[in-house]
Amino acid sequence: MSIDVEGFKQGQKAMWAMGDYPDLARWIEAVGELVAERVGAAPGEELLDVATGSGNVAVPAAARGARVTGLDITPELLEVARARAAQAGLEITWIEGDAEQLPFPDGSFDRVSSCFGVIFAPRQDHAARELVRVARPGATIALTAWTPEGLNGQMFKTMGAHMPPPPEGLRSPILWGSEDHVRELFSGSGVELTFERHMIDFKHDSPESWVQYNERVLGPTIMAKNALEPQGKWEPLREELLGLYRANNQAQDGSLHVSAEYLLTVARKAD
Repeated sequence: MSIDVEGFKQGQKAMWAMGDYPDLARWIEAVGELVAERVGAAPGEELLDVATGSGNVAVPAAARGARVTGLDITPELLEVARARAAQAGLEITWIEGDAEQLPFPDGSFDRVSSCFGVIFAPRQDHAARELVRVARPGATIALTAWTPEGLNGQMFKTMGAHMPPPPEGLRSPILWGSEDHVRELFSGSGVELTFERHMIDFKHDSPESWVQYNERVLGPTIMAKNALEPQGKWEPLREELLGLYRANNQAQDGSLHVSAEYLLTVARKAD
């Protein structure tokens, strides 16, 4: 059965325009700063940030002196990124584009990055090839993904179990958080891979307030609620999400303090 890839991408484009993802992205700005460091953003380096969102890598990379291009499929996110760069006094080129069909010639960039972004491209092998294709010989590629066993990986699994299955042939974005899967994606591409696992904390007034917040700002949660609530199926999923956060809560005072694991992959292209 053929996959309506373009239709799927249009759905994702609409999903990430829902709510207020840039507000949520503030919680992971430190990850973007780490990616900018690990990828080697520096004066004179040309860097492409793929699926840049609100610019969590692009902005700190430009602040480090790199010549930065940020690309994303969702224009609403690019508008936020553009305003953020302007406020910081940084010159960054912003392009609406597709991670599976990057609009650049082979070997255009010294550094290529993606922070929880390229992982949502529907055809993962296409996206991985494109990251390598636009990188120059000797270039560094760095990207992050939530690990399947970590909190956010479990969150996406929990939601996915209540939603219709994705089209046949499309794989879960959290697989990018598995070292073996990333090795498979980049097999034969001539890159040398290294991996790091890190944690990032999320804090809120309570598990309940965190779920309510995600219902307002996070596209995948909003889309799930919109699909399931008319069928009376949202509350069971909501209770499972609350149970997940309560089970992982480190706070003892009724507030929420959870830690989510992510995988940082650094790929170095052969000279």
